[in-house]
Amino acid sequence: MDIELARTFLEVLETGNFKKAADRLNVTQSTVSMRVKTLEDLLGQRLFRRSKAGTELTPAGHHFNQYAVAMVRAWQQARQDIALPAGYKAALNVGAQYDLWDRVLQPWLPWMRKAVPDVALRAEVAVPEVLTERINIGLLDIALLYTPQSRPQIVIERLLDERLVMVTTNPKRALQEGSDYVIVDWGPDFRSEHGQTFPDMETPAVSVNLGELGLAYVLRNGGSGYFPIRMVRRHLKAGRLHRVEGVPEFARTAYIAFPAAEDYVEWFKTALQGLRHVAADEASEAD
Repeated sequence: MDIELARTFLEVLETGNFKKAADRLNVTQSTVSMRVKTLEDLLGQRLFRRSKAGTELTPAGHHFNQYAVAMVRAWQQARQDIALPAGYKAALNVGAQYDLWDRVLQPWLPWMRKAVPDVALRAEVAVPEVLTERINIGLLDIALLYTPQSRPQIVIERLLDERLVMVTTNPKRALQEGSDYVIVDWGPDFRSEHGQTFPDMETPAVSVNLGELGLAYVLRNGGSGYFPIRMVRRHLKAGRLHRVEGVPEFARTAYIAFPAAEDYVEWFKTALQGLRHVAADEASEAD
């Protein structure tokens, strides 16, 4: 469908008549009428009722309105996203979960700028479901996430592993009655393994969905919880936290997802190699 049909529909709706819509679109009134007629023919439904007082939506018009808004917004977003800065040959859109921003994406950005300086980079942070959907519909080229959802034509590759260890501010009270225990949602695999390991644990009073928030709470208010070893190592060395003995560690795996293709352009191969390189360096430092 021509995007101008949807835009014309929205202008008629906003202005209340065909003439004002034509003035705003800088076209003739007959052009507006023709576009609306074409749209109605394509949909097989009448969208407007015309009278001396102006125009009003039919039930079908009310229903189509939300789609017209979405279409115009998507088109505007697409025009913005694919526009290249001067002097660049391509743009690479990369997304990551928040926990992987500092760990992988932030050091990768300057690495990539040096390796392929004529490729523009656009980076964003989002939850796994959003990253997966944006990869699936082509709005992202690469996603870094902990809980990928398998989709056709999407390659999912293991990127790095990290160790989750239980730490506490007071080893004498760790896990006592669960009163000072903070549960961090490290994903479905962690939730499942944690529940099997501590089946009798009472529901903790504090739960968070972001590791940094959980760690900040424990450090400020006291308590215990599971965190990546790389996140708590300096606090362990400083004596602010202590490892809880006699409890298991958990593994957490990060993945890289990107669209499948028979062949990739060289700069895209370089981007993937860079992410693997940065992840390997970070993993070795964390251990």
